[in-house]
Order: sequence, then C-alpha cells, then structure tokens
Amino acid sequence: MADKLMDCITNPVKCKLLLEIHSQGKATAKHLVEIYNDIPQATLYRHLKKMLNDGILQVVDETQVRDTVEKTYLLVYNFNSEMETMIEENSGKLYMQYFIQYIIGFAKQFQEYCQSPKIDIKKDMTGFSLSPLYLSDDELASLVTSISQIINTVKNNEPKLERKLRTIGVIISPAEDIEEM
Repeated sequence: MADKLMDCITNPVKCKLLLEIHSQGKATAKHLVEIYNDIPQATLYRHLKKMLNDGILQVVDETQVRDTVEKTYLLVYNFNSEMETMIEENSGKLYMQYFIQYIIGFAKQFQEYCQSPKIDIKKDMTGFSLSPLYLSDDELASLVTSISQIINTVKNNEPKLERKLRTIGVIISPAEDIEEM
C-alpha cells in the first residue's frame, strides 16, 4: 500500500486528485473535472480507476445519471490517523518517511515545470527560499496561524483564465545549532 500511495503522491495529477478528495472528504469525478479543468477528462478517469484498483480509493456511492453511473470516491487511507499515530509514537523514522514523500512529490512537480518548454521563471512567479527566524513557540504558532488564514482565503478559488494552478509548500524545521557568539 505504501508504494501505491507514494506513486499517488509523486504523480502530479494523482496528487491533485488525492488532495482534493481528502480535503472534501469524498468527491465525484464530475466535481474533480470541474475543479481541475486543466486535466484531460480521459486522464482523470484513468487515474481514478488506477487509484481504485490500487486500493487508495473506494466507491461509497453510485448515482444513476441518464445513461451512466456517477461514482462518489473516498480515500481508503486515513492521513489524519496515520499522522496522529506518528505523533503519538514520536517516530522520527516515520516522520522522515512522510517528509521524503512530501519532498519527492513537490520536487517532481518542480522538475516537470523546469523541464517544460514553456518555462518562464519571472512571469510564472516561481521561487523558493529559506528564512531562519528566531521565534518563541507562541510566535511560531501565531505565524503558522497567519499563513493558514491567508491560504484559506484563496484555497477555494475557481479556475479562471487569469488563474494558474500553483503549489505552495511550507516546511518548519529546527535550524542547525549555531553557537552563540
């Protein structure tokens, strides 16, 4: 199951579908087509079928719509439960596994962008940075809350001609120990 999940996380299309179904709780292909109109419909259905066959998704409802059956998909894998278990066990090994999956998925998206003949770094407003900051636990919690609130204001934006789908990642890590001078 872990290998099949890793395939979903590292595949940009499957990752989008996985994240949308996870954030909505469940979703139909129709909903996914509307949200991701940049994904060809045949590709979307092919990936849903593969994720279903791999045991990543399950069908929880089927509704007859004219001559076809509309399926509602649900994730079989419970990210929240796995994260809670990892936190309870304080497992650095499991935490690192999740981090590697995150990095690989993000890196694969970035690699595909960098290899695209349409790359335009300035126009596309891409970039990355590290910002070592001295923060108390309260200041860090406040900063994370502020970032989350900003992202929440735009996370349900509908696709439009002037909008591009972008991925924003946030990583919080202790910096290397620096001796006081």
